[in-house]
Amino acid sequence: MAINDRRKLANHSRDEGQDSGRERLNRAAYELFSREGVRAVGVDAVIARAGTAKMTLYRNFPSKDDLIIEFLRRREQLWTRDWLEAESTRRGQTPRDQLLAIFDVFSEWFGRPDFEGCSFLTTMIEINDPEHPVQQAAVGHLANIRGYIEKLAAGAGISDVDSFARQWHILMKGAIMAAHEGDTAAAARARELGELLLKEHGCLPARGPASPGRWRGARAVCRGHPAAIREVSRCRVSRPLASSPRPGWRSSGMPCRGRSPAIRGWASHRC
Repeated sequence: MAINDRRKLANHSRDEGQDSGRERLNRAAYELFSREGVRAVGVDAVIARAGTAKMTLYRNFPSKDDLIIEFLRRREQLWTRDWLEAESTRRGQTPRDQLLAIFDVFSEWFGRPDFEGCSFLTTMIEINDPEHPVQQAAVGHLANIRGYIEKLAAGAGISDVDSFARQWHILMKGAIMAAHEGDTAAAARARELGELLLKEHGCLPARGPASPGRWRGARAVCRGHPAAIREVSRCRVSRPLASSPRPGWRSSGMPCRGRSPAIRGWASHRC
């Protein structure tokens, strides 16, 4: 179960002053389905965990499929909305940061002993029928996750938000399955790939104030030129110099005063 889900489940109905048979069944189904899958858990197990009568189950849920669909709806509220979206939003200051924060949240989740995986994915795999209402519900909840990614992508200035969201979702789903396989570093690996994907879509991290004359070591984008070229471009003067071999540039005998040694050395043939 996801971080804090257990506490939310335990307190949800009590906070509203209600602990009806339907609510107890919902909690029991969530606990069992999220850990053991929807096929392996029978209705008798749900009834036993909830402590209700069998008639209470069938009065509220005409079939097991209805109970599973309600479980998926609850999962979206608790896992997608209240946990994943809320945590990634809280941890990131910009849409770009919030996208990457998804994998920071995943990293903590993967390391927990109660890591149970994505119920939407497992349910979709267990009910392997595209026409089945349970699989359709699971697919719909997965699409809602992409909707959140699309919103962040649009905020980050990415043009093709649908394509980006599908690519990002592949990273998320792949990381979850890798964590099931035992790769506890899967989230960190997916985050690294996410950085590359953001760069591919032209979404680069915001730069802080630059230090004058300092070689920053990493390439930074400014009209397609690295930082060193931008530094050298400051050597331009407002009018051509008669002694300059190239109009608009200082002659080779005039160093770029105030520039760092690395920049002066790199640009000595142009300054």
